[in-house]
Amino acid sequence: MELTADLAGFLLGLVLVVKGGDLFVDASVSTARALRVPPFVIGATLVSLATTLPELLVSLFACLQGRTELAVGNAVGSVTANTGLILALALIALPGLAAGKDLFLKSILLMGAAASLLLLGRRGCLTGAGCLVLLGCLALFLAGSLLAARKGRSLRPPKEEESRPLEQLGLFVLGGGCILAGAQLLVNTGAGMAGRLGVPESVVGATILAVGTSLPELVTTLTAILKKQSALSAGNILGANLIDTTLILPLCWLAGGGSLPLGSQCLGLDLPFCLMILAVAFLPPLFTRHFSRWQGFGCLGLYLCYLGLMMG
Repeated sequence: MELTADLAGFLLGLVLVVKGGDLFVDASVSTARALRVPPFVIGATLVSLATTLPELLVSLFACLQGRTELAVGNAVGSVTANTGLILALALIALPGLAAGKDLFLKSILLMGAAASLLLLGRRGCLTGAGCLVLLGCLALFLAGSLLAARKGRSLRPPKEEESRPLEQLGLFVLGGGCILAGAQLLVNTGAGMAGRLGVPESVVGATILAVGTSLPELVTTLTAILKKQSALSAGNILGANLIDTTLILPLCWLAGGGSLPLGSQCLGLDLPFCLMILAVAFLPPLFTRHFSRWQGFGCLGLYLCYLGLMMG
């Protein structure tokens, strides 16, 4: 009976995130056009922040309960899932996606933040100085997004059907709320089913928790691809990764009382694989100015290897 209830909750969560993602992308694109802001900027700021809330809340709650390894693993694992699974699917579905100037600069910030985290955590913990470095990367990211928004404003007035801010705001909030509620329901019921079926907790954390809290990014990205909003999908993934790396971990450091241990699995497996996947995804476009389908297959292959090592 309990397993049946978990399955029903899981299906309900799936419906919520799918429908919420549809509303969310529609409202984001309409808002971007109404404000004369490029869709990439909206994707890299508002959409990314809202879809990252599941990772943020799960990590903070874990820290407050003293489960710091779970908190760090969720944050880093979400970056790995966003790139190795979600961005990989986008690259496979949309080969030849152009790497614009905004994507180019922010990808450097993301790889720099991930590399800094690995270097600063060599002693087994994240220090206050390390948090300042990560927050500095976040500040540069936000400044770049605001600058791009300012430069990207058009003089063309918005269409009449696109200039209903209250309606679009309502859809934005409704879609985001559906995604958050659905993602949390999926994580809770998925973990319950795994426990009842005897799946090890380490496997649950590496798969259901990290991938489950990344479902908003997955749904909004797949919906954006279907709606031919590739700039929104790329901006959302990149912005979510930056927030996961540069905001969640410093907040966890504060929630942990100024201490955030980085375990051997994080330093020896999670972060190295995260960096490898980021390198495959973002290094080639620095030279070619576009993404290729082979990068999607490469990221997906590395992610499957990572999961295999985790389960082994």
